[in-house]
Amino acid sequence: MIRVLIIGTGGMANEHAESYAAMDGVAVVAGVDPNAQNLHAFNAKHGITHAFDDIQDALAWGEFDAVSNVTPDAIHHRTTIPLLAAGKHVLCEKPLAVNAGDAEEMARAAQAAGVVNMVNLTYRNVPALMQAAEMVAEGKIGAVRHFEASYLQSWLTQPAWGDWRVEDQWLWRLSMQHGSMGVLGDVGVHILDFATFAAGSDTARVSCRLQTFEKTASNQIGAYSLDANDSMTMQVALENGAIGVIHASRFASGHINDLRLRLFGTDGGLEVQFENEISTLRSCIGGDMLTAAWTDVPLRAVASNYTRFIDAIRSQTQVSPDFARGAALQRVLDRAVCSDTDHARDQAV
Repeated sequence: MIRVLIIGTGGMANEHAESYAAMDGVAVVAGVDPNAQNLHAFNAKHGITHAFDDIQDALAWGEFDAVSNVTPDAIHHRTTIPLLAAGKHVLCEKPLAVNAGDAEEMARAAQAAGVVNMVNLTYRNVPALMQAAEMVAEGKIGAVRHFEASYLQSWLTQPAWGDWRVEDQWLWRLSMQHGSMGVLGDVGVHILDFATFAAGSDTARVSCRLQTFEKTASNQIGAYSLDANDSMTMQVALENGAIGVIHASRFASGHINDLRLRLFGTDGGLEVQFENEISTLRSCIGGDMLTAAWTDVPLRAVASNYTRFIDAIRSQTQVSPDFARGAALQRVLDRAVCSDTDHARDQAV
């Protein structure tokens, strides 16, 4: 039996708990959250027997093997480091940290501890993305030359998931004071991983523009200063020589939660979509290039991040995306912020 501890009992923690509950030989044994009301409601909902308001109390108890860290971004570093020191396997929500220094320290600590470490970049669960990355690695589209990627949400213009004006789970994402990196850190990390993973190359240089829009007369709601970025555009040069554009926004009316990637190579192109919870992949390869004909690619099911995390613990092997990948992505995000702040043309990563 693999015993899992969940730290942070907000909305996303429910997906973690439900995913583990569906697995044989896995049990969520405790929750950790300083918010007692949230913690006890979460435990009651999922039948969890132990509750702690502090990570040190949970470590003193120690009756767990692995951890899902579902705390806000700014808390990932200080909650994960003691878990690694105690030899616990950790699946951490994205972004791994709020700056590259912290993310790199987490990656080094995980490697030194010899534990399974994974960043929950949830779109690695999308069959079309995984198959596109495999096709690129096999050379199906030749050398990648150009790409374009987008992650579009509209929860600032329509209450698809609730009303951001009155719900803390959305308000904190709009406030730098509460640890948010805005759309760049929240979904920008996803689409950056989506694009560069499929293209098979890390980022070499980046240029970025971030925009925070006025959402209330004072851009303040209660304790929340609404100063985190709402939209971002990024120009990216990859180490394999390809260039491309990435953009993301919470003001994309008509798109609740949609990702799209188009990759163009010397021998063909691929189009990856995850829209309305549906994953699709199309290709234009070989002779189809002469007529610009695009063909649907049949998809294979893929294991979820949660399943792969547990499988890695059982087999005592590492799994991707690991903390090193999370740190690499965070270095790009840090340079993107510098590019915007300094109005620089681009920044080496």
